[in-house]
Amino acid sequence: MNINDLDSEYDKLQLQYGAKGLTAIYNGGCTNNPDFCFVFMNPTGTNVVSDPSWKGRRSPWLGTKNIWKLFYRIGLLDEKLYMDIMSRKPKDWNEEFADLVYDDIEKHKCFITNLGKCTQIDARPLSDLVLSQYLDLLCKEIEIINPRTIITFGNQVSSIVLNDNISVSKCRKQSFPRIIAGKNYNVYPVYYPIGNGMMNMDKAIEDLNFIIKNCA
Repeated sequence: MNINDLDSEYDKLQLQYGAKGLTAIYNGGCTNNPDFCFVFMNPTGTNVVSDPSWKGRRSPWLGTKNIWKLFYRIGLLDEKLYMDIMSRKPKDWNEEFADLVYDDIEKHKCFITNLGKCTQIDARPLSDLVLSQYLDLLCKEIEIINPRTIITFGNQVSSIVLNDNISVSKCRKQSFPRIIAGKNYNVYPVYYPIGNGMMNMDKAIEDLNFIIKNCA
């Protein structure tokens, strides 16, 4: 199975759980044994690819800035590209530039995805019930790409992925086992660093630098 074979399932779930007039946003980066699989929560309409008129890749965080600050500060985004991202307004993003960003993410052996692919108008919270509808598909993504290490952002996503009550503040720099398709993966819960979690950006970067150093 190819990773793109899952897109139609995400499109169906967008109709159930996403905002009308916006499209599902999938994933992007290295799909062949990446060093790191980064699992965020769910996309919002600030992502330029949520517009149905967008003709390019539908990958997370395109047209935004703060998450790319994080990837730059942990050494997983080239400086020249980072400066270009910082200088652009959302309307300045196009399909070609989106490919350049994710080509760089692929070069750094990273894969970026969300647990929920249902795009919302804003950063309103989703229930555990909705996010759990995506867990089997996320596990299929992980089975296909076979990453060395999985990093989950925030208490809610980490708890759902690990099927346990996870408090990121109490397990910093700790890994938890997760068996997917018969293989054991190490999962590191990390502070969610965007939106309401911006106050935890430095803690997230500290923990990610530790994880990258020790899982290299």
